[in-house]
Amino acid sequence: MAVITIVGAGMMGSALAFPARENGNEVRLVGTHLDREIIEECKRSDKHPKFNKEFPKGVKYFQIEEIDVAIEGADMIIGGVSSFGVDWFGEVVLPKIPESVPVLTVTKGLMDTEDGQLLTYPEVWRRMLEKSGKKLSLNAIGGPCTSYELVAHDQTEVAFCGEDIEILKRLKTMMATEYYHISLSTDVVGIESAVALKNGYALGIALTIGLNQKEFGIDSELHFNSQAAIFGQAVKEMYKLLDYQGAATLENMSVGYGDLYVTVYGGRTRLVGILLGRGMNIDEAKEELNGVTLESLVVAERVARAIRVAHKLGKLEIGAFPLLCHVDDIISRKMKVNIPWEDFTFCYNK
Repeated sequence: MAVITIVGAGMMGSALAFPARENGNEVRLVGTHLDREIIEECKRSDKHPKFNKEFPKGVKYFQIEEIDVAIEGADMIIGGVSSFGVDWFGEVVLPKIPESVPVLTVTKGLMDTEDGQLLTYPEVWRRMLEKSGKKLSLNAIGGPCTSYELVAHDQTEVAFCGEDIEILKRLKTMMATEYYHISLSTDVVGIESAVALKNGYALGIALTIGLNQKEFGIDSELHFNSQAAIFGQAVKEMYKLLDYQGAATLENMSVGYGDLYVTVYGGRTRLVGILLGRGMNIDEAKEELNGVTLESLVVAERVARAIRVAHKLGKLEIGAFPLLCHVDDIISRKMKVNIPWEDFTFCYNK
């Protein structure tokens, strides 16, 4: 039996307590400073307020002030914060973790640099730790997985990525169950880039749902031609960005496209895309979804900014990314939705 400490009591971090505990491990769930009420509810009812199912018996709950106790003796630390908690996790949590204990993060996203690079969060944390000379095994989870379906034990396949395959094998042993299936990859840039990129593109696909509701009515039947057209364009642009990252492999693309699919059909990104498609501007959509964490907006803005910088440096052709640039225009410049359909067409003469 291993000891697994999860830091961050949001939906995905908390959902991982299910396979972790059901695999026979001791599981400690630590709330951040933003999760105080969630942890109190977990202690009271053994149930996360966003889930309709109780945690497996034996999960232990800790407030952030108890983090040192929760980390002591742990065999693995799972980071369950959102993109907005990346700096906090790097500054507050990582320095507390012994170098012998591997970290596994569920946080999906990318940081852009002034020269148009896109950095994974494990790389961001590695650079933060470099200043103190500390070294940790920084690993990550990517792939199509929604928290509530993981809790429901829907068959799920994800990828654990990290630099050391033997550590990844050990982490898989701790977490794999009959419903939680884990591939392994040492291509951290590829897996993390693929699953981060899908956020901005899933929002783009969801725009078409809102557009059709605007034209035909909220309760009108779904129209799939437009969704499929955007999905195809998203696949092309994601491939080009993975190629820019030096990571356009079949394995990475399959993880990213699978994640794109599940994100279109459920979750917060779908909601904001629909509202924008109906005609709301980004401020109105945020107000409508008050309290909902919208990481897809952050990813889309950062990646679009990196594309524009790389274009100026002659590294990317901005015309190859009409969908993401339009999504960014809607978010950053509050432009109305006007999907550039003809820019998605091509002429292939073999």
